[in-house]
Amino acid sequence: MTHYDLAIVGSGSGNTLITPDWDGRKVALVDGGTFGGTCLNVGCIPTKMFVYPATLAATSAEAGRLGVDLAHTGTRWREIRDRIFTRIDAISDGGRRYRDEELENVTLYPEFARFTGPHALETASGQRISADQIVIAAGSRPFVPGIPGIDLPQVHTSDTVMRVDELPRRILILGGGYIAAEFGFIFSALGSEVSMAVRSGFLLRGQDQAVAERFTVEAEQQWNLLRRHEARGITANPDGSVHVVLDAPGKVTELDVDLVLVATGRIPNTDRLDTAAAGFDHHPDGRVAVDEHQRVLSGGTPVPGLWALGDASSEHQLKHVANHEARVVAHNLVHPDDLRRSDHRFVPAAVFTNPQIAAVGLTEDQALDYTAERGTHLAVAVQEYGSTAYGWAMEDTTGFVKLLAERETGKLLGAHILGHEASMLIQPLVQAMSFDQHPLEVARGQYWIHPALTEVVENALLSLNLDA
Repeated sequence: MTHYDLAIVGSGSGNTLITPDWDGRKVALVDGGTFGGTCLNVGCIPTKMFVYPATLAATSAEAGRLGVDLAHTGTRWREIRDRIFTRIDAISDGGRRYRDEELENVTLYPEFARFTGPHALETASGQRISADQIVIAAGSRPFVPGIPGIDLPQVHTSDTVMRVDELPRRILILGGGYIAAEFGFIFSALGSEVSMAVRSGFLLRGQDQAVAERFTVEAEQQWNLLRRHEARGITANPDGSVHVVLDAPGKVTELDVDLVLVATGRIPNTDRLDTAAAGFDHHPDGRVAVDEHQRVLSGGTPVPGLWALGDASSEHQLKHVANHEARVVAHNLVHPDDLRRSDHRFVPAAVFTNPQIAAVGLTEDQALDYTAERGTHLAVAVQEYGSTAYGWAMEDTTGFVKLLAERETGKLLGAHILGHEASMLIQPLVQAMSFDQHPLEVARGQYWIHPALTEVVENALLSLNLDA
């Protein structure tokens, strides 16, 4: 058995833990997947590199409403795909070579591993390693339901769909979460006929209800939305397409499509590590349980020298959360007497679909529970994009900002935006919540450029009916 000072399982955000603090000490980096993790290779970065050209393609329809004739005359799918992955694959390969070949104190194990004890791992090839400190940063993977025919080559997940050779003429997306919403926009904007089957009545059910309802209406204008439908089987057709049977209350729907994208959520990779067998605590969904310092728990007690971060332990499947937790772990690894805590109070997120969606804090239902428990009241403001000068310029009829605050104190509890560049408009609200700024201080304590779209945020803040 080879012993190390530090072993890291996962090469995504876990890769950033190899700081100069570890120069001259033995480090093992273990990852049987593609080097660099989900975000770089199959997640945030390549999807947004597809979203941007899709946004350009969708501009032609938007321009027509404003008297400008544009036309989307075709999509060079392979050119888009190759531009994206030529760049990404080079970054992944370069990172792997740097860790494997250029750092003498780092040993890369490009294979999967499992725990054989709290501080011991065995790789798929049988190599056994131990370490004084181990960090679980193994990420997550797409959940694939047990539907007959799910293993056909025409069926993909987000891990594989971006590398297909041709833009599918017809695509069925199973699922109604953020991955489904983003790919629904990408493929429909680039020219595919998109159908989307969701088991519930709305898309993006984790969002505030007002956002979920309005987005669902907008989505129905863009693709064939099949509400309350669940796939029961997929079979191959002689022409290379597939036949999908979907059940809905009181009826059966059948579709022939060229590609099926399974976007039914993600699950942590902890099961592949045998973390349960090692005696670690887990959440019901399989995530490793950690304390506020990111220390892995066993029987409710931190295991000395054992840490976890990112999708393997966090309820937030977000790269910026994994990076934050990695910074906390990087400090705590070398400062055991000065442990830092992760801050998960105000975690923002965005869905890069059409229209864009961004949120931070509580939904209205959650905020009502919060104020009820405190014996206070909820103030709600909804400001339409179309109420501002820039919204007029866009002739916008769908975008809005929704703010939630405690009426008595002015404390911002949540912010939800649907519309153009929502992912950027949310930031001043994230800042306000993070630094406990009063809505009137944010609205009146600074200039807001007129007639920029940010005025919709300013006006929403001013529209809150607050006591103070």
